[in-house]
Formats: sequence, C-alpha cells, structure tokens
Amino acid sequence: MSKSEAIKRQILDLVQAYHEEAFGDEPFVPGKTAVPVSGKVFDAAEMVNLVDSSLEFWLTTGRYAELFEQELTRYLGVRHASLCNSGSSANLLALSALTSPSLGKRQLQPGDEVVTVAAGFPTTVNPIIQNGMMPVFLDVDLQTHNIDVSRLDEAITPRTKAIMIAHTLGNPFDLDTVTAVANEHDLWLIEDNCDALGSRYNGRFTGTFGHLSTVSFYPAHHITMGEGGVVLTDRPRLKKLVESFRDWGRDCWCPPGKDNTCGKRFEWQLGDLPYGYDHKYIYSHIGYNLKMTDMQAAVGVAQLKKLDGFIAARKRNWQRLYDGLKLLEEFFVLPEPTPKSDPSWFGFLLTVRPEAPFGRNELIRYLDDRKIATRQLFGGNLIRQPAYQNIPHRVVGSLANTDVIMNGSFWIGVYPGLTHEMIDYVLAMFRDFARPFTSLQ
Repeated sequence: MSKSEAIKRQILDLVQAYHEEAFGDEPFVPGKTAVPVSGKVFDAAEMVNLVDSSLEFWLTTGRYAELFEQELTRYLGVRHASLCNSGSSANLLALSALTSPSLGKRQLQPGDEVVTVAAGFPTTVNPIIQNGMMPVFLDVDLQTHNIDVSRLDEAITPRTKAIMIAHTLGNPFDLDTVTAVANEHDLWLIEDNCDALGSRYNGRFTGTFGHLSTVSFYPAHHITMGEGGVVLTDRPRLKKLVESFRDWGRDCWCPPGKDNTCGKRFEWQLGDLPYGYDHKYIYSHIGYNLKMTDMQAAVGVAQLKKLDGFIAARKRNWQRLYDGLKLLEEFFVLPEPTPKSDPSWFGFLLTVRPEAPFGRNELIRYLDDRKIATRQLFGGNLIRQPAYQNIPHRVVGSLANTDVIMNGSFWIGVYPGLTHEMIDYVLAMFRDFARPFTSLQ
C-alpha cells in the first residue's frame, strides 16, 4: 500500500468514527421532537463514499455515477439510466429529448398537446410549457389521487402527441388504461416516477412502462443524493437524445474525460461545418448542462443498497397510519392503492370531507403546534397558481376533484426515519383533535 493509500484509509476510518460520534440517535420526546414529513436516512457508508469521492477530486460525473447507473438499471430491469442534477431536470430532459428533429414524424413541436393533470408538482407540467406545447388537463380520482382515465380518450385530438403524468405520492396510476391509449394513438408516454421508486403495478416496477421515465433523489425521496435525478429508458436512441440535451446539446457521446469513443472524432461532417470538425464540439440540439457530480452519485451508491429496507419501512408506516385513521373515516377520505398496484409510498394523503365539522387549516395548525409536519399536495390546482393563470391550456371535463384536493387535502410522512413511537404519537394527536366531534374515546 502506498503512503497516499494508507493516509486515505486512515481518513475513511476516521469518517466512520466521526459518524458514530456525531449522528447518534436521540430519544423521541412527544410534543418536543419534530415529526417531519420526509428526510434523509443514512449511515457511515454514505459519508465514507462521499469523502472517498472527494479525495479523488473528480468533480464532474465519473466512476460512481457509472456504477450507480449500472446498479439502478439492474435493480429496475431497464436498459439505460442517465443521471442528472435533479428530478425536475430529469422531467425537462425527458420531454425535451422528444423534440429532437431526428425523431421525424414523432418529433414533438411547439403547439402540440401533452395530456397531464393539474393536481401535482409544477415540474411535471413545466417542461410542456417551456418547450412551447399545450398542457391538456384532466381531473383526478379522490382516493388514488391519480389521473381519472374515464375521459382520457376524449382528451385526445390530432394535435395530441404525448402523455406526461406522475404516480402520485408513490401510488401508481392506471397503467393498463394509460398505456393502451398511448399505444392506440401512437403517443409518447413519460412516467414521472419521482415519488414512486420501488412501486409496482401488476408485479412490474413503475418507471419501466413509459418510453421514458424519471426519478428524483432529493432528500425527501426514496433515496437521496442531496440533489439528483435520472432518466430511464429501454430505447438506446432515446438514451442518446437525453444525454445530448443533458450535455450541452452535443452530438458526441464520449463521457467526461474520454475522447474518440466513436473512433472517428475528426472524420465527421454535420450541418454546414467543415469536414473533420472536432466531434466533441458539434451540437445537434439546443441543450443544457444538467450533469450531476460524482460526489452526489457516491452517496447514491450507498443509498441504493438500502432501498429495499426503505421501501419496506414506508409500507409499514403507511399501513399503521391507515389502520389507525380508519376509525376517523367519517371525517376523511382515506387513500387507497390503485387496483393491481403495490405502492412504495411517498406520503399518506388525507382529504377532509366537505361535511366534516372542521376544515383542513384548523387541523394542520393543530398538528403543527404539536411538532407534526404536514404538506399539501404540491400545487393543488396548478391552473389557479399565479404562474399558470395566463398559459395556453385545455381542460377536459371539470377539475372538481382537483379543487377538492386544493381546498381539503394534505399529507403526513411515512419515510423510514419515522419510528413506531412517532407514528403512535401522530395517531394519538389525530384522535385528540377529533374527540370533540365524535363519540370516540
């Protein structure tokens, strides 16, 4: 072992010891200890990987990113994974890749329509707008909180070219119907799987049904890299397009620090450039720079090994909340898994019934005063948000359930950092709040 390797080993051993000293568990004190909706769960392995990567001082994407992509594709059973700097960027890349002129008649162009929902996170819809297309909004179901497919066929016009929707809070949307409609009308399907890593539909992982899918690795999500995302596909052509848009729009596919992967770096003639122009500096798309760093990927490599345990904990916590809140169903619409699905839950979403003797805001203030965090379903009804009030769009049917969610829904955490003691405290506070309105003792 060289002297530098020996020093590195000492550093990594000290990182392990530091984690044990600095990040020990603290006792839960009801009413004083925060009960968050989400958070990162990690141990010394993540910190060791992070420091190991930093000591190499390879500051862009590198060997850890390559390893993570390989292990994620193996886990999910897809062919290609292209890491980027966030789940929102992954959505932008997935939609933008479909605007490539190389797709011919299937190229998405300004003015085309993309079917989606208004009850969700902005960056599922933003790429449609940012690429000059028109979002077509459908309502959602109140128990699964996913797209109401009963009017999906009605939403399709000759200008419809794609469907881009999310699996809400980890609950898969009706993939049988959505994929059938997409196939019938020759539409692109983009699955926003950012909240649903590890969910299954009919025994198969979500994120493997669409032409493209996305995952987020923000700390709130199933695994974390701090920031980070990925685009998944089984189609080599789409992988190349995603990575072109991610990497400045270049035509070259060499990874960072590599040259002449194609074997003819100075033998290309594209556009009106002279023959032999360096392929590393030929641009076939109007792209971005949305790569992630290898340090982020190093954290992800350690996190991915814990994913099965994280999923199991999310399911356990969700079920404990469901069983405990079933007693209060007269006040709440409780969430239900989509038929044929096995969700890897992101959160537990409740809707206060319109006839309940209290409102959502009254309840979430009560919970907040007792250190129990809540979140609303992201943007509620996006077309009522200030940023979206003047965008060209179409609505098929009404958005009545979307408005119910905007006014009456919120979610609480199920993430693996929540203990049984915390979940029991949350349920006790719900019962205490409801006691004046019910015969429950």
